[in-house]
Amino acid sequence: MKLSATAICSSSIGRLSNLGPLGLVAREEPDVRSALDLLIQYLHLYNEALRARITEANGLATLTVDLELDMAPGRRRQVMGLLVGVCHRIIRSLIASDWSPVSVSLTHSAPADPTTHHRVLGPAIAYDQDYAGIVLYTADLNARNTLADPLLRAYARQFLLSLPAHRESPLPQHVRGIIEALLPTGRCTIEQVARTLDADVRTVQRHLARTGDTYSSLLGAVRADLAQRYVTRLDRPLTEVAELLGFSALGTFSRWFHTRFGSSPTAWRAATRTAPVGLTTAR
Repeated sequence: MKLSATAICSSSIGRLSNLGPLGLVAREEPDVRSALDLLIQYLHLYNEALRARITEANGLATLTVDLELDMAPGRRRQVMGLLVGVCHRIIRSLIASDWSPVSVSLTHSAPADPTTHHRVLGPAIAYDQDYAGIVLYTADLNARNTLADPLLRAYARQFLLSLPAHRESPLPQHVRGIIEALLPTGRCTIEQVARTLDADVRTVQRHLARTGDTYSSLLGAVRADLAQRYVTRLDRPLTEVAELLGFSALGTFSRWFHTRFGSSPTAWRAATRTAPVGLTTAR
């Protein structure tokens, strides 16, 4: 069953027991890492626009979440905040009720009254960040899942085998990552992407076509995602945003942005500044 982003962010969905059968399987994983890995792997069962990943370095782990949908700025900042709140609640349920992250990152500016944010996410919140997510210690990922019953895990794993695997090939994800890295350099071309993959252009095109993707569609999707993040950052001049997205001039970026979102970057930024932020349903 596919759920909307709003449904995923509702107060009840923040509990593993309300994620349906997948939540029950994750609840029986032996540690926090394996439970989160499983949820990330099968997230597409709830909404194929949802993305999450975990990266680790220097004893810290960063769980980032994203929503690959074009949305009004106010609505997007609300949904992203709620997604982070849901992740926070799930991790806390797996570890202990008094667990708190190292820090929480949100892409929007701090609200006039941050009381609700601090009540839901704790005191260590960084606003105006380039990503939405949670930083925790690697040791937290390795912590024992306090909800798990070892006797039930075998049955839960049997059910897991019946779930459909993610349909997306790893290649589109890899290409998206390369595009994101190349955009600020001004050298983001399919030829450069192919060289990075140590393949020829036709091979890349052929493999992308198998999943219904093209280089142009992935480029547009990555630009749209990053544009929504960067334009809401009031500390980033729009000329800098244009450069980060690989546009040679602000005018070119502005025309592309208006075509994509039906609004100028300036108007989008103004709307973001005045839109309310909602975390009240992630309690």
